[in-house]
Amino acid sequence: MQHLLSIKELTQTQLLAIIELAKKIKNNPTEYRRALDGKSVVMLFEKPSLRTRVSFDIGINKLGGHCLYLDQQNGALGQRETVADFATNISCWADAIVARTFSHTTIEQLAEHGSVPVINALSDLYHPCQALADFLTLSEQFDDVSKAKLAYVGDGNNVTHSLIYGAAILGLTMTVICPEGAFPDALIVTEAQALAQKNGGKLILSADINAIEGHDAIYTDTWISMGDDTPLADIKARFAPYQVNGELMAKAGAKYFMHCLPAHRGVEVTDEVMDGEGSLILHQAENRMHAQNAVLVSLLSESKD
Repeated sequence: MQHLLSIKELTQTQLLAIIELAKKIKNNPTEYRRALDGKSVVMLFEKPSLRTRVSFDIGINKLGGHCLYLDQQNGALGQRETVADFATNISCWADAIVARTFSHTTIEQLAEHGSVPVINALSDLYHPCQALADFLTLSEQFDDVSKAKLAYVGDGNNVTHSLIYGAAILGLTMTVICPEGAFPDALIVTEAQALAQKNGGKLILSADINAIEGHDAIYTDTWISMGDDTPLADIKARFAPYQVNGELMAKAGAKYFMHCLPAHRGVEVTDEVMDGEGSLILHQAENRMHAQNAVLVSLLSESKD
């Protein structure tokens, strides 16, 4: 593993190894206190962030490394100077690049032109760090994570893409339930279905909310993507049947609720579910740091060899 651009690039062995390493770092932090000793990581952010920025910054510090944050005050990537020049210059000083960008092409260019590991901290296509944290969280609830049945409800987006790749690689049964026209990218679905078949999993897509029955966990995300100017009233009208509430949780027979945050309370999910006993949202948020730390340790250990 040279970079983490998308979960689809990981083998099942690599994905399980990252999850296990994340658990070790989480449960035995002192053993990894100097894992990134002398290492510096540059974070390039085109989008605002709470969980991603804080979890990377504090996580790198906990591993004994140094983090430098650059936002658009220094000019958007590719405008003030080319993405290639960003990558080659930063590679002169830093040991890794973490990038949160509007376009996945920018992430790919950073990896192509730089000489240090690149981690995708979110792009328009994928959110691999979030999905790693999610499967880490599920693996803490199930002895065999491949036995978990996961349902995603709402808008098919970058988070959905990473979840279906991860579920397919791990051999989970996953159902994606969206309104017509809001499904994940067709090519990504086709690739994920092939991975699921290879690894003994199953990926189901449906517009019928009744397909929610028989799942252990329900996952949703905001119906309003960052930068989307569609009127909220129009979005609510289209997605209202897909709101995660107590009735839907009961219909699914689901014990757990998941959300990558930030959430619009009372829109895609009710307070009752968000704050309920089965809500894993804060576990997911905490596990962002541990999963990302596992990726950093893996990448930077391999880059030394």
